[in-house]
Amino acid sequence: MAKRKRLNKGQQRRVSANQKKRLKGNDVEWNDGQLNAPETGRVISRFGQHADIRDEQGNTYRCHIRRVVDSLVCGDIVQWARATTEQQGMQGVVIAVHERQSLLSRPDYYDGLKPVASNIDQIFVISSVLPSFSAQIIDRYLVACEDIGIEPIIVLNKADLLDNIDDKEQAYIEQRLADYQNIGYTVLQVSSTTGEGLEALRQRLKDHVSIVVGQSGVGKSSLVNQLLPEVNAETKQVSDNSGLGQHTTTVATWYDLAEGGALIDSPGIREFSLWHLEPERVAWCYVDFRDYLGGCKFRDCKHAEDPGCALQEAVSKNELHDWRLSNYHRIIETMKTQKPSRVIRGN
Repeated sequence: MAKRKRLNKGQQRRVSANQKKRLKGNDVEWNDGQLNAPETGRVISRFGQHADIRDEQGNTYRCHIRRVVDSLVCGDIVQWARATTEQQGMQGVVIAVHERQSLLSRPDYYDGLKPVASNIDQIFVISSVLPSFSAQIIDRYLVACEDIGIEPIIVLNKADLLDNIDDKEQAYIEQRLADYQNIGYTVLQVSSTTGEGLEALRQRLKDHVSIVVGQSGVGKSSLVNQLLPEVNAETKQVSDNSGLGQHTTTVATWYDLAEGGALIDSPGIREFSLWHLEPERVAWCYVDFRDYLGGCKFRDCKHAEDPGCALQEAVSKNELHDWRLSNYHRIIETMKTQKPSRVIRGN
């Protein structure tokens, strides 16, 4: 049998567009007599033109999203109406979205800014000993958090593995975590295997709406399993061949916490691009840079070899960590190569 030819990205987008057109022809519709009065609900998860909505009594309903609703993500507060008669598995319809208090978006090369979750007030940036610890990836998430004004909390998962790695690598990880704490970030070390640090993590979650983000394979779903034992979140191991994490969670999902608040488990991503930001904004999102920004000799200072650079001078005086400035430059360089030529579409 001949092998099926793999579609290129352009062909995949056209196929996806055609599927969406066909889906529009199968819209679920109810007349006014088949819908109850509108009520307020919360988006628990979204699947294409469908969403799971939690009502104020804690019940969940699979609902159709009306086409006038152009953006809907996990965490949104919505107006929806439950149906008197179920259609095609749908139990109601989402009518409108309330104003968001916050929105976390992920830049996508083809789709522009893709919203991930809304109305969150803290973001847990999960890293781990395995796959390889990366301060560069942590910095990308921190920039994203600072840009939208949501508090980040850095979590090192699989902390039980620290004693099993090379002494030099262990010292490197511990020093980077100490540096983040000195900058002013909260840092937690936990292990979903041994339970280390989980109680401190639970206390941080209490009465907050939080989202878990991080590189694939760092154990986000395993942490969710520990924090929410009643939830059967699927987990997978790090790939033996590539060392890269395997994607587990496929959609952002809201979980209520028994002690108050909620936790959102987000799809795993291996890199968080920032090409939608200007370099000046990225520099501002480095909180330890802020006291020095505006103090350079030249207004268009690139903070590299430029004469009179306030950031370089601060590094030479050990007032700033040289690795943070290095990470900043790496982010700026990748932004140049990753940025698409067309304008990003809005949410």
